[in-house]
Amino acid sequence: MQKAGTLLVIDDNKGVLSAVRLLLKNSFQRIVTLSSPVTLTTAIQTENPQVVLLDMNFESRLNTGNEGLYWLQEIKRIRPELPVVLFTAYADIDLAVRGIKEGASDFVVKPWDNAKLTETLLAACNRNADRSSAAVSPLAPSMYWGTSRVMAELRTLVEKVSQTEANLLITGENGTGKELLAREIHSLSRRQSRPMVTVDMGALTESLFESELFGHVKGAFTDAHTDRAGKFEAAHGSTLFLDEIGNLPYRLQAKLLTAIQSRSVVRVGSNRPIPVDIRLICATNSPLEDMITQGTFRGDLYYRINTIHVHIPSLRERREDIVPLAESFVNRFCRQYEKPAMQLSAPLCRRLTDHPWLGNIRELEHAIEKAVIINETDILSENHFHFSTPSSTAAVSAETPVSTLEEMERQLIRKAIDRCQGNLSVAAMQLGITRQTLYNKMKKFGL
Repeated sequence: MQKAGTLLVIDDNKGVLSAVRLLLKNSFQRIVTLSSPVTLTTAIQTENPQVVLLDMNFESRLNTGNEGLYWLQEIKRIRPELPVVLFTAYADIDLAVRGIKEGASDFVVKPWDNAKLTETLLAACNRNADRSSAAVSPLAPSMYWGTSRVMAELRTLVEKVSQTEANLLITGENGTGKELLAREIHSLSRRQSRPMVTVDMGALTESLFESELFGHVKGAFTDAHTDRAGKFEAAHGSTLFLDEIGNLPYRLQAKLLTAIQSRSVVRVGSNRPIPVDIRLICATNSPLEDMITQGTFRGDLYYRINTIHVHIPSLRERREDIVPLAESFVNRFCRQYEKPAMQLSAPLCRRLTDHPWLGNIRELEHAIEKAVIINETDILSENHFHFSTPSSTAAVSAETPVSTLEEMERQLIRKAIDRCQGNLSVAAMQLGITRQTLYNKMKKFGL
């Protein structure tokens, strides 16, 4: 029997992980296990699983009582087409049923039946494979350049730098598409035959930093049962994309700088340097030059990662691209949710163009998705959107004088937390950042 592709299993019970790995080793080519969902989003991007087995409950600080649903939403946000099978106790079947409504493919109850678990995972994987040729390609996000002058200049620069091996720093506001641009650069480079490896630096805890980036050897620490390559080694011969580089704690920046300079890594628990051949792309929405002045970001690291600086403009700087971009989202979500074709009304087009879109492309995309889901006609109008009033959109600047981007960011975060009544998970999702990034920024701004 031909084995299926890669299975990603997330469960905080190491005994369960071992049992699942043993049971399914003859059914899947690779089985990747995580005992915590903290690095789940990174694993999905780097391991490229064909199906996910997700536990519904974890021992963590998230106090919603249904953490599995939160991580299900995160998976669907990153890869909507990826099938997710929920792993749940008998008492949580109601939650699992809710998970099905929110996009899960199926669920399996613990204690599980071996044949049932295997059959469910393979069926989910096969259904996704059957849809892949028809659905994944047209639904996959791609870089939209538009017709604005600023994007034309950016495209010219990208086409030039893509063929080089120079380190790139991509800057821009949240939601402008920095990771998408990094993937575009990789696809135009000489390294395009190998997948780009992505690391969300804001989601890495200090205890995981060295192991995730540089790898570890067997016995280096508790639970290090085998040797494991880090992200630098995984990106050998390809591109390594470090997102949210500005969130890296100062004391860890020297270790990253050493690896970048030497183009080699030393696994945790080892003394042997391992050469790596990578093309480095970093991204941030933080003012790194101001952080250097404040002593929170190393100048030598900044100049090492910033051989070429690429800045993505906000939607407010390319308003002529808003409506065509919205129309592309409408087409994509109509196909994804199998709904009839829809058009934007003329008043809506004017409203979309005039709206400030502080969350940029990500905010526009989410607004269009919600509108497509709730609309039952072939026309999208203003009634399908929730536009904040001019007074509320100006509240950030009207409340107190804002003199720096950092102060504006602090006020936006505080307002998001207040709006979500202290629910940090929801606030992070609305801001378009990870929970760990939100925690870091709250600590930085004293919120």
